[in-house]
Amino acid sequence: MTHMHITSWVLGFILFIIALVFLNQGKEKPAKIVHMILRLDYLFILYTGGSLLGIYFQSIQMPLFAEAITKSVAGIWLIAAMEMILVKKSKGKPVKSFWIQFVIALIIVLILGFVRLPM
Repeated sequence: MTHMHITSWVLGFILFIIALVFLNQGKEKPAKIVHMILRLDYLFILYTGGSLLGIYFQSIQMPLFAEAITKSVAGIWLIAAMEMILVKKSKGKPVKSFWIQFVIALIIVLILGFVRLPM
């Protein structure tokens, strides 16, 4: 399950970058198509992340349990930041605050995911 989760995140980041490139080039239709595919990938990310969280629920170890919950919240925050960046960018609104949130959430998720909670 861990490999599926990491694969879905990598695919999500690739689709996010592709959608941003299309938006920067002014190609609205391809950007919208990639954005819709990215939204489907969000569901897969949430499913695999929820399955991994369920594994932590079964082996209740308080430090790992709290960190797993924190990583889950940060992961949802990261998905929300990615979504808001694409939506605001497509409407031509400023996205600086969402980029800051994206970086903070990404750092939290990567540190907890790869350093503190290895499976």
